[in-house]
This record gives sequence, C-alpha cells and structure tokens, in this order.
Amino acid sequence: MGEVLVLVDHVDGAVRKPTLELLTLARRIGEPVAVFLGAGVDTAAPVLAEYGAVKVLAADAAEFADYLVVPKVDALQAAAKAVEPVAVLVPSSAEGKEIAARLALRLGSGIITDATDVEPGDGGPVATQAVFAASFTTKSRITTGVPVITVKPNSAAPEAAPAAGAVEQLAVSFGELATGTKVLTRTPRESTGRPELTEAAIVVSGGRGVNGAENFHIIEALADSLGAAVGASRAAVDAGWYPHTNQVGQTGKSVSPQLYVANGISGAIQHRAGMQTSKTIVAVNKDAEAPIFDLVDYGVVGDLFQVVPQLTEEITARKG
Repeated sequence: MGEVLVLVDHVDGAVRKPTLELLTLARRIGEPVAVFLGAGVDTAAPVLAEYGAVKVLAADAAEFADYLVVPKVDALQAAAKAVEPVAVLVPSSAEGKEIAARLALRLGSGIITDATDVEPGDGGPVATQAVFAASFTTKSRITTGVPVITVKPNSAAPEAAPAAGAVEQLAVSFGELATGTKVLTRTPRESTGRPELTEAAIVVSGGRGVNGAENFHIIEALADSLGAAVGASRAAVDAGWYPHTNQVGQTGKSVSPQLYVANGISGAIQHRAGMQTSKTIVAVNKDAEAPIFDLVDYGVVGDLFQVVPQLTEEITARKG
C-alpha cells in the first residue's frame, strides 16, 4: 500500500483528537505519514506513532507561527514531493480547508471537503459527504492527481495501532507568498472547561424556545452533566442570547457528534445543515409539529423548562 499524508493539528505539540481520527482513516487506504509543522514534535511523535504513523515528517520554522496558511501549504507540497502519497488527509477546519484547496491547486489535483468517511475503492479512496444542506449522502472519488480530502471531526473513532513513528526532518522552501499575511497579535481564548464545539462527542444546543440569554444556564447545566459542548441556533445567536462562536448551522459551525441534543429548536434547514450528520439526535420541543422531529432518533414533546432540568437531575444522580 502507498503512503497517506496526514496534516497534524496540534497546540505546541499536544495532538488534537481530529488528527488521531485521520490517522485511523488513513490506515484504511495506506500507510499514514504524519506531517508535523511547528514546535513540539518530541511531545507529539509518541502519540502519532501510537495511532499508526509509520513516520513523522517534521519541520519547524518561524513562518508557521508568524504567517497564515501559505507556509503550511509550502510544507505539505514539499512532503507530497518527497513521499508521492496516494492521498492527503487534512482536518476539516476553516484553516484546514483553505490549506487543502491551495495544495490541490498546486498539485493539479481534485479536492473533497467535509468528508464524513474515507474508504478504499477501485482507482483510489472513496469519500462520503453530506450534501445539499445534509439532505443527501454522496460517495465520491477524485480522478485527477493526488486526492486531497478534508475530514470532519468525529467521523471516526480513534483506534490505536502502534507503528514506528520515526521522526524525519522535512526540508521546506518558502515561496514569496508565504509572508503575505502576518499574524500581529494573539489573544488566548478563554476556557469554559467544555469541549471544543466542532470536536465534541456530545453537543447540547438551545434555540428560540430558550426564550432569553438568562435561561441558557439550563442548556449549560445539561451540557456540563454530559461533559458536552454548548451550541445555539441562529435565532438564539441573532437575538444576542449566546455568542456567535457557538452557532450551529449553515452559517455557523458544522458538527457531527455522537450525540446531539436540540432544545427549543424548530429544525429549520439552516440549522439542520450544521448538525444532520450527528450519529444520534434527540430533540425537546413543545411543538409536536416542529420539523426537527422529522430528523430525530428520539423526540420529547414537552416544555424544555420542565424536561431539561429533570433530565439534568437524572443524569447527575446516575453519575453520582
């Protein structure tokens, strides 16, 4: 089998969960080769090896931290030239999709974004996507060049498969465009103690039915009892009840958790497009005719102000 490049998503060497998912998927179609850019490879290498990286191509330069996107594209292009991979897998974040698009253009290749699965196929890897606001599921294969595929978080359960994971230095030559957009300042995001929304295994969201910012503590309490991230519908965000960074939907963030709990959300197509690929969907809504009930695995017709606190209390009691 050929080698599959996997771009490592990390914070100072701490490997994030989507990368472990990519390594798991990469093993289906070839031998994973991790591409680690920036500082901290000594910390990351054992983790990458544990999840199947046969080797780690590492490059550390100030450009990766000081400038946006293009230096990483330069590095991935150099890795593709060195390895001649059968595919390149990239985390499906906003930055990841821009990196993938630029790389595909440079390689003269096709690109698939927001895949929810990758499997071997005749003529190359086959990617599964949810399209047209998640109304349809498609399977696609890139027919030109090296397939470049971005994969949504929570598309696969990370599975350990220890491999050599030998670290090799990657020589990168930066082009003129690499220093085109400079990072001037950074402000650390304030931690809520909850998982990152797009990476969380469980997401609890509130919508118009929450009826005010002062009531979102009910949604937060349920989320905290489950160890979940908190999401919000566009209606709730537009009303100023919750930050835009937590919006789930076509104009917000797309999530695909193992469990999605929608509270007081009608289920408009704008919202469904951002969460329809969730593995299990539960909804609480007092309107029995709400469109969200056409989508769910489990639905509760009731007042969320009565149902959600009882659910939180029961979960807390069982955990205790």
